[in-house]
Amino acid sequence: TDDRLDLADPAVRFVHAAQNAPAVTLYRGESAQSDVTNVTFPFASNYFDVSTTNADWTLKNTATLAVLGTVALNPSRGNKYTFVAVPGAGVDASLVMFADPYNKSLSSDKSRVRVLNASSAAPSIDVYLSAPGTDISAASITPTISATAYKSVGPASGNDSIELSAGSYRTTVTLAGTKTVVMVGQLDLASNKDVLLITVPNTLSVGATKALVKIEGTAGLTELPAN
Repeated sequence: TDDRLDLADPAVRFVHAAQNAPAVTLYRGESAQSDVTNVTFPFASNYFDVSTTNADWTLKNTATLAVLGTVALNPSRGNKYTFVAVPGAGVDASLVMFADPYNKSLSSDKSRVRVLNASSAAPSIDVYLSAPGTDISAASITPTISATAYKSVGPASGNDSIELSAGSYRTTVTLAGTKTVVMVGQLDLASNKDVLLITVPNTLSVGATKALVKIEGTAGLTELPAN
């Protein structure tokens, strides 16, 4: 309720979505964050509260202390922020951040869903969240979340996540603007969940993609099961 009324302290979480990158640590100013110290792929923290004070957030290679990226954040009450280590050149990572204003109705029990594209195999993707067994090839079936570029999120930062009722959803990822499928899985949603879908390269098949799922309040990341 405090989040929905913009009374709660701002909250931050971190996702390590760079498969080939080393262990990393997230700093607020000069202070390493205890929830995000020496973490490796795949990793996702839960949200933790921060003050409303403006600060620079920096991602460092834990072993060498090399700076992988810095993002300035002036957080607002009731808002949620996610820092992500995304694939960089070679075995490096870079840092991106997206914001969710969390403008959710007090009466809503729907889950909130957002997609992060961390797969270079799919430079821009469409995501269809549909009833089990749905054939998306029909022209009348349109994406739930459209044109999410590599290293970006959909809906875009600063916009609310989409809201979906509890249930099972066939999750189909295609190349943006086409019906060329790169992944199909099943997402099971309970009520009032905060869900982040993360597409990453599937190392078992060249050019393929798989999806990892972060459900707020549960530990780490899980792989979306096949459908």
